[in-house]
Amino acid sequence: MISRFLIPVVIVLLIDVTSFVLASPVDFAHEVVPILKKHCAGCHGGREAKGSFSLNTRKLWLESGFVDPQNPEASYVLELVQSSDPEMQMPPRDKPRLSAKEVATLKQWISADLPWEAGYSFGIVAYEPPLNPRRPDLPPAEDSRNHPIDRLIDRYLSQHELPRPAPIDDATFLRRVHLDLVGLLPTPEELKVFLADCCVDKRTLKIRELLADDTAYADHWLSFFNDLLRNDYSGTGFITGGRKQVSGWLYESLLYNKPFDQLTRELIAPTSKDSRGFIDGIKWRGNVSAGQTVEIQFAQSLGQAFLGINLKCASCHDSFIDRWTLEESYGLAAIYAERDLEIHRCDKPIGKTAQASWLFPEIGKIDASASREIRLQQLAELMTHPDNGRFTRTIVNRLWHRLLGRGIVHPLDAMQARPWDEDLLDYLAVSLMDQKYDLKQILELIATSEAYQSQVEVVEGAESSDYLYRGPRARRLTAEQFLDGVWQMTGAAPDKFDAPIFRTKVEQAEVRELELHARWIWGDSAKETPPADETIVVRKIIELPAAVKQGGAVLTCDNSHVLFINRREVDRGDKWSQIRSLPLHTLLKPGKNDITAIVQNGGKSPNPAGFFFEAHLELENGEQISLASDASWEWNPHAPDTREGRLGSIKGKWKPVTIVKPPGSWTAVIDAQAKSLLAVAATGKQPMIRASHLKNTPLMKSLGRPMREQIVSMRPSQLTTLEAIDLSNEASLAEAFAEGAKRLIEQSDGDPQRLTEYLFLYALSRPPTPEESDLVGQLLGESPQPADVEDLLWSVCMLPEFFLIR
Repeated sequence: MISRFLIPVVIVLLIDVTSFVLASPVDFAHEVVPILKKHCAGCHGGREAKGSFSLNTRKLWLESGFVDPQNPEASYVLELVQSSDPEMQMPPRDKPRLSAKEVATLKQWISADLPWEAGYSFGIVAYEPPLNPRRPDLPPAEDSRNHPIDRLIDRYLSQHELPRPAPIDDATFLRRVHLDLVGLLPTPEELKVFLADCCVDKRTLKIRELLADDTAYADHWLSFFNDLLRNDYSGTGFITGGRKQVSGWLYESLLYNKPFDQLTRELIAPTSKDSRGFIDGIKWRGNVSAGQTVEIQFAQSLGQAFLGINLKCASCHDSFIDRWTLEESYGLAAIYAERDLEIHRCDKPIGKTAQASWLFPEIGKIDASASREIRLQQLAELMTHPDNGRFTRTIVNRLWHRLLGRGIVHPLDAMQARPWDEDLLDYLAVSLMDQKYDLKQILELIATSEAYQSQVEVVEGAESSDYLYRGPRARRLTAEQFLDGVWQMTGAAPDKFDAPIFRTKVEQAEVRELELHARWIWGDSAKETPPADETIVVRKIIELPAAVKQGGAVLTCDNSHVLFINRREVDRGDKWSQIRSLPLHTLLKPGKNDITAIVQNGGKSPNPAGFFFEAHLELENGEQISLASDASWEWNPHAPDTREGRLGSIKGKWKPVTIVKPPGSWTAVIDAQAKSLLAVAATGKQPMIRASHLKNTPLMKSLGRPMREQIVSMRPSQLTTLEAIDLSNEASLAEAFAEGAKRLIEQSDGDPQRLTEYLFLYALSRPPTPEESDLVGQLLGESPQPADVEDLLWSVCMLPEFFLIR
């Protein structure tokens, strides 16, 4: 006798055999399946098999031994379910019992030898996404909503009997689209202009305007791609040389809106060392497991980043969560390998060597006998092949998630799962191909839809596994968006950044027309070879007839410099190969100006040293002025003391500088960088430094920015205790709010009402309510003090309304 604690849950109720009347043949699909789904599949269907019993297939029923179609009355299940013992009855005592009609149906089904529809299973049937692109037909427009996304969404809502989300107002739209497309808050001035605009197409025009801001776009989406390509400026592997950045190449790709298929090909089969870091992964120090080798990293990274599939499980054994096998993962890894790659299962070799192969041979194969370079080129072409619909679906799904808060397939790296609307996903994917892989065009397509411009769905409690689209989801600001917003309002952005990038985009014709006049200069020691660690001072005194309207400078020094203008420090650098640039319209004044640099050589023995400086200025009177390091500059051997960024007195006589003949390395650096940088610097257009340009900090880490040792496609959405503590106490925030308080008081001329309205418009894209105005008025009084305004900044920036993109 089987213990009652081990008996299977079987939803057959004891029936009165004497009253059973044989009726027409039982309809398995329409009569039996609904009963089993209702009463039993929750415990014994799919992956569930409580009591070691699964009802997924007819075979499993028969093998269980608990049913006997030849003698139903002798079936053990009947003995179990007829019990009146609450500990034994089935369904369990906390579940509803079957009706008499349901019992009769199941009895008839058993007596009829358990008829079963061919191919049917209560188990989870694996969904296999289509490989090839598919162009769905668009349904008719409803209520004149002609946008293709809205036509698809409206059909979906109708099919699921769901209401259409209400539209958002202009202010909500402007804040949302600014943060989504360029990662910045709209300024109060931009908000007022937009709200006053009566143009019917103003939202579409604003979307195009934001996407056309190439620098702001690149600054913002840099974080997205850094996460996706596990690229950063410091951290594991960088210090030991086991990891290389792709930062410069990536930023330039975004700045010039490189087509996504081309970007992908250059990552998989690099044409230069600038984009190699992605496929080379991290060379960990010491011994590593088979799943941590650079070859396996390659397979995992490509699968996750470009196909949205998880090959980590399949890198150790055949996957338990989807169809990918160990041999398929190793086949992809072998494309990158330069040696025979022995397959390991759970870190143990199995005696087989991996053959270089592509996951979808239907669209092409890899020549395993070819060189690694050729194999990578073949893989790059196969990944971006027009027939590989998985590639395009994966990236458009990521963009949809970014703008609407949840993927069409979710999670994003589970692209084996069924989308909640296959037509919508396929439409976006083929649209990307139609637009020649222009990601900005897909962002515009999504953002111009009324679906995007709808009120967010209110999610209460834990999300059901049966997701239904009801509208966009509210999203948290990323760490970078939060800090950028704070810096916008306070003017406290850093003045230096860590990313090795050039934030410039100029027409090549402008660069070619620009002439450089600067010479490399140093002191008398340059007539021979300057000694190591020599420190001198160089300067130029200029007289300006009018104020500077716009203008900027480029400069560098081998090895380091500290630049002062009118005796105040304005720039310093210790990497001579990275040209510095700075705007000058706020630093120079009409009349006499003193430009002085303390410059230092480096090394351990005598070596070349030089300082390079060139500025182009436009004065308020229209005059154009060029200022360059040349023989008219002076030098002094007595470096002064400096204190709090101020230049001390300089003793001794000044002498004419020595013109230095530049070595080839100096010339190459100037030719590669100086003209482009000066073309931008001279216009005075120096955008705010963004958090995406900085190394990770403890604050950014607690706000969700990953360390990027692994690919991260979805950042955490929940607030942590650490984050709450940092937001309440972080020193850098306190410093930003202190600086911002002074600026806000000065900007508003001390008027508390003007200050309050400006801050609310900037932070929340709305004016304060009367209640908020009264409360803030009590805090600030008639004459706002910095400490009180700091408290106000803390309060506003900690509001959920500030933290969320709604």
